[in-house]
Amino acid sequence: MSRIGRKPVALPKGVTAQIDGHKVTVKGPKGEISRTLHEDMLLSLEDGTVVVKRPSDEAQHKALHGLTRTLVANMVQGVTDGFVKSLEIQGVGYKAEPKPFGVQLSWDTRIRCPTTRRRALRSRSRTTSR
Repeated sequence: MSRIGRKPVALPKGVTAQIDGHKVTVKGPKGEISRTLHEDMLLSLEDGTVVVKRPSDEAQHKALHGLTRTLVANMVQGVTDGFVKSLEIQGVGYKAEPKPFGVQLSWDTRIRCPTTRRRALRSRSRTTSR
């Protein structure tokens, strides 16, 4: 079996999954996602987890097994955590700070990235040492 495909996808508290044939619907605190998956993969709900099984050991089924499990896991992550983009700035002399227009990077370079309710700028710390 595929190492990725054989891991069941755990459903955290507050997340529900519904399987209707090959259509999977995942509902959580951040919303709802539906996706129709490949018809050869076998999906089932077992003890609060989504389990993906493949019908045979053909090369295509092996590839689809891991892919299908990963797609379901990404759906679960999307309705619990949402999308997060992290930026790490390395080097000497760089300074990044949130401004009303976006991010001020270094002395004169501006990256316009307006903040909205759906997009927020946060920094972990002012300086990081290794």
